[in-house]
Amino acid sequence: MTSLPRAGRLPMPASQLSFQVVQGIRPLPEPLARPVLAIGNFDGVHRGHQAVIATARAMGARLGRPTLALTFEPHPRSFFQPSVPLFRLTPAREKLDALEATGLAGAIVLPFDGTLAALSAEAFVAEVLVGTFGIAGAAVGFDFHFGKARSGSPAFLKEQGAQHGFPVEVVEALLEADDTISSTAIRRALESGQVGHAAHMLGRHWSLRSVVIHGDKRGRDLGYPTANLALPEEIQLAFGIYAVKLTVDGIPHDAVASYGRRPTFDNGRALLEVHIFDFSGDLYGREVEVAFHGYLRPELKFSSVDELVRQMDADSRAARAILAASGS
Repeated sequence: MTSLPRAGRLPMPASQLSFQVVQGIRPLPEPLARPVLAIGNFDGVHRGHQAVIATARAMGARLGRPTLALTFEPHPRSFFQPSVPLFRLTPAREKLDALEATGLAGAIVLPFDGTLAALSAEAFVAEVLVGTFGIAGAAVGFDFHFGKARSGSPAFLKEQGAQHGFPVEVVEALLEADDTISSTAIRRALESGQVGHAAHMLGRHWSLRSVVIHGDKRGRDLGYPTANLALPEEIQLAFGIYAVKLTVDGIPHDAVASYGRRPTFDNGRALLEVHIFDFSGDLYGREVEVAFHGYLRPELKFSSVDELVRQMDADSRAARAILAASGS
């Protein structure tokens, strides 16, 4: 198994060791004044996003200015289509953590509401980027649009930058086997169980955070006690068995996980059930992070408990082998 790429990473300057988050349209604190902005939704902070951020950081280094991400919450798609669940690769907190890991000085989070949605592209540049944030430069992806009715394009932003006196760099699509790396492509990969392909596009293993809840204790009776996590309905991860790492208190543990409805028993609500190898301890009520390293098989219905346990034994061996080979 090849190691994951580290796209878009630059050495972190000493001046950018403290990541600051600014909420809303307001003047920036002095250490972040006159920033270069990487602008986008950044769901997933994948390798394409990392390329935009790296471009912004390189510009910031040339200009001697701090580099920030400018992003939006909730995701604009959730604002315009509130009844359509959106599979977020990185909810708000996870997105900020991923942005911090790129070496940015901080992030500006703008509330995406009716006021912002109604703002024209020209007003967004003049009033927000220039008037409030006083930007020194910007980098965006090739498909970034902004302003009322998405009227602002990357080309328009470059024109506005020339008028207002700040440079704009547009980062072209990052292709992988003639397919564009995108949040949509990563969602499709996870929905079909292709966690390795998703990891390659992300530049890291996809992970999620949740709180361990009480289950029916059936796994304990089978010799496979599990940490149970109820995931939001909008997470469309493929049902099946996975090799995972569960992290609690900053310590990762090798594990095997089942995500699905347990058709052998009750076909109930979807749960992520994680069996941690060589672990004992009480995790109830604790927040944990689960990173997906490999997909083993789809969820199946077994004719007997003994048949299920034999398969769980085989799944555990396969998961251990994948995790040992991944080395991360």
